[in-house]
Amino acid sequence: MLQRLEKKYRLWIRGIVLLSLLIPLGIVSYEMLVLGKEAVVFFEHYPTLLAVAIVCYYVLLIILGIGWLLLQLKALWTLKQALRMSELQHLQYQVHPNFFFNMLNNLYGWVGKDPEKARAIILKLSEVMRYSIYEGDKNLVSIEEEVNYLKQFIELHQMRYHKTVTVSLDMQIANNTTEIHPLLLMVLVENAFKHGVETLRDGAFVTLSLKSDAKELVFEIENNFDPESSIETGGVGLQNLKRRLALVYPNAHRLDIYKETDRFKAQLHIQL
Repeated sequence: MLQRLEKKYRLWIRGIVLLSLLIPLGIVSYEMLVLGKEAVVFFEHYPTLLAVAIVCYYVLLIILGIGWLLLQLKALWTLKQALRMSELQHLQYQVHPNFFFNMLNNLYGWVGKDPEKARAIILKLSEVMRYSIYEGDKNLVSIEEEVNYLKQFIELHQMRYHKTVTVSLDMQIANNTTEIHPLLLMVLVENAFKHGVETLRDGAFVTLSLKSDAKELVFEIENNFDPESSIETGGVGLQNLKRRLALVYPNAHRLDIYKETDRFKAQLHIQL
């Protein structure tokens, strides 16, 4: 049924285009070949009704053409938005799998050694997963929700290690209801633990700072790492983050990454 309608639609379009070309071509041919005129003045000595009908036809054709063009542009914009959202969802689904697999492997080791701690990790992991699944699909969440999630995410990381990790968190938020895209900041936090804390036996630290007002959010994170370990500054997680920022905050963000001898620092600016 749909194919038949599309076929009829194409035939109508071709018919209109052909008629639109034949009308002026027919007038020119008649004037020059039959009447022997060297120049053609359209509608000269033509019945007024016929001239008006032809003009109205072309005016209507122009109006329909503009309407069709606007519909095509709208359809193109809708398709572009759909593709953008599809890519964004795909990128968000890539954020957590490796982390959760590592947590489950780590949890397996705790079950036999310390059942109480294993249960605490499971409870905290369920809270983190709940936020990731239900809030992570939203386009915007409040800063308060995102900060609470970050705290749980950090606590979960601290619980899984057999060593002490010093974490300091400085929050200066003007309005907790300010909204941001979810699960952006955690990529930098996970990077700090994965490429920093895990490379050190002791003395590991992660320092976080989040400042936000009505216009801008600034998130800074710094961690130390073992200089002898191989650490990547452009891994999949950071590439994922950069692409998501480009989709959600085009021309309204800046991500700076610094790597020193044994320190790694990232600074993210987002225009709200």
